[in-house]
Amino acid sequence: MIVAGFTMSSSTALKLMTGDKLPAVGFGLWKVEKQASPTIVEEAARAGYRHFDCASDYGNEADVGQGLRQVLSGVCKRDELWVTSKLWSTNHAPQHVRQACERSLRDLQLDYLDLYLIHFPIALEYVPPETRYPAGWFHDPDAAQPKMKPARVPIADTWRAMESLVEAGLVKNIGVCNFGVSLLRDMLSYASIPPAVLQVEMHPYLAQEKLLRFCGEQGIAVTAFSPLGALSYFQIGMATEDESVLNQPVVRAAAERHKKSPAQVVLRWGVQRGTAVIPKTSRPERLRENLAIFDFELTADEMKAITALDRNRRFNDPGVFCEEAFNTFFPIYE
Repeated sequence: MIVAGFTMSSSTALKLMTGDKLPAVGFGLWKVEKQASPTIVEEAARAGYRHFDCASDYGNEADVGQGLRQVLSGVCKRDELWVTSKLWSTNHAPQHVRQACERSLRDLQLDYLDLYLIHFPIALEYVPPETRYPAGWFHDPDAAQPKMKPARVPIADTWRAMESLVEAGLVKNIGVCNFGVSLLRDMLSYASIPPAVLQVEMHPYLAQEKLLRFCGEQGIAVTAFSPLGALSYFQIGMATEDESVLNQPVVRAAAERHKKSPAQVVLRWGVQRGTAVIPKTSRPERLRENLAIFDFELTADEMKAITALDRNRRFNDPGVFCEEAFNTFFPIYE
């Protein structure tokens, strides 16, 4: 299968427009407990992971950094590792972009990032790190009625500051998360350095075929977060267990035919359609299982049947969770 220059039938990496290679399976650090992060990162690296997806907002970068230090002291070299981090929404003003990146670098104990992403197309008022770090969504969590506080910062201004990070050698690639086609089109009209990667929620219940096609035509690689769908959201009450794609008959039938788990089938569907995937697990056996998806290939009929499960079901939607959790109505996809 070929998607805009990304040959993914058996490849384990996506070649970006910069020439760098993004490993097709990464380890997501969202919701990984701080105290567990160093051990899990090292275990993941020893299991074969070379792609780690981080963010300042996850609140565990300093702990991840401890794990990466151990990894780089014996498991692999820095140029064999891919580390992504993300610019949080309170740091969109150009004067705050570099300091945010440098804080992530210090916490991760790295000299450069392979990829730095704008986390959301949401600009919030700046919160100094000495006041609170990570800043989170509330401007003042101690207020009588805490809310988000939007800031008037154009994405173009933030992007120019992101480009300066590349010029300074702090990051090798820049990109965005949670952007749709309209925002990407606008960005491409002014970007001196086009976004190398788009990271979005993508799984069989949210296949996003038009967005994936557009990115392919523009040479923008796509990373799918929450590639197993509802599983990432059970414990935080944003999905119910009857929404698991792993129980779908077409997924289970493919798993039986290929002698793989349903999760391996869904992850294979993701990489076979041309995206990178970043599943998260704290179980050592699942670490290895999630990587073992390059020794089989889904048939065209299986791919079509799994894609047909699409319900446009978005689990991670600021238009829903910002109001429920942060007392602020903030849709971005409509």
